[in-house]
Amino acid sequence: MAGTITIEDRGHVRLIGLNRPEKRNAFTFDMLAELARAYTDLADDPNIRCGVLHAHGPMFTAGLDLADVAPRIMAGDSITAGARIDPWGMYAERCPKPIVAAIHGKCLTLGIELALAADVVVADETASFAQIEVSRGIFPFGGATIRMAQAGGYQNAMRWLLTGDEFGADDARQLGLVQEIVAPGQALDHAVALAERISAQAPLGVAATLKSARLSQIDPEAAKAALYNDVRALMNSEDAQAAVVAFMNRQTAVFTGR
Repeated sequence: MAGTITIEDRGHVRLIGLNRPEKRNAFTFDMLAELARAYTDLADDPNIRCGVLHAHGPMFTAGLDLADVAPRIMAGDSITAGARIDPWGMYAERCPKPIVAAIHGKCLTLGIELALAADVVVADETASFAQIEVSRGIFPFGGATIRMAQAGGYQNAMRWLLTGDEFGADDARQLGLVQEIVAPGQALDHAVALAERISAQAPLGVAATLKSARLSQIDPEAAKAALYNDVRALMNSEDAQAAVVAFMNRQTAVFTGR
């Protein structure tokens, strides 16, 4: 895919790259829609088990290109342009497959919210973050007001959301936004390695894990009630049977997603 979003497949892993480095990867409205289409294609491709979100150029993203985006939002245009999957999981379905985000350089506003919508985040030591919407007369509308508090606690989130102050990778890890910090230039390679590790697991088990964990953030009792029946259903899968045989034979199971 040419344009502001790049696509690269490595086995069962798909790399999705933000590709507007000359404008600091700032999102135009069309770029938002292009990313939504890329996430939808990832979700629909049966060969892809995990996605890696990364960025080309010296920084992850400067956030929104407000001169382009603001008039479209004021007009009420759809952020996802009708795509089934919303990369932020706020305006349409959240991606049902795991996403690992690789962050380097500055990561502002919607970039933070993309990371919060991912399932694992790797940042290198150059990464810095700022949710600066309050200094632009608006507020975060890609999920930060919801997910940052879930990840790091209400008051910890408000420290950054209400001030727009910049914070580094260590603060991001304490906030629960970042899980691993690596040396400069190593975020993408480390994220791909994690994605390959995830892709080696049973796809149905990974999907069920995501479903249960995400439901628990919305409705813990519903997540609890679904556990037993969901695991019973998985025990009848070909992958679960193959895992038992591999365990008994001291082998590594190869999963097919059935």
